Amino acid sequence: MDILVALKQAATKLERQLTGVQGAIAVLGGATKVTSRRRRRGTGTRKKRVVSAALRAKLSQKAKERWARIKAAEKGKKSK
Repeated sequence: MDILVALKQAATKLERQLTGVQGAIAVLGGATKVTSRRRRRGTGTRKKRVVSAALRAKLSQKAKERWARIKAAEKGKKSK
């Protein structure tokens, strides 16, 4: 029974090493598929964030107001 436990521990250790090597290859530019059963959370790509039309309109209005204040301030400085 001890041999079986030792083999399982060795297999787990090799899986971790394989994951590390595949990660290093991916960082260096080669795309490989992770075949290990264990995957880290949060390593995938993020989903695109969706903004509602109402929020987009509100942000646009605020940006226009900011630019109007900046342009008015610049115009005030030039006339003096």
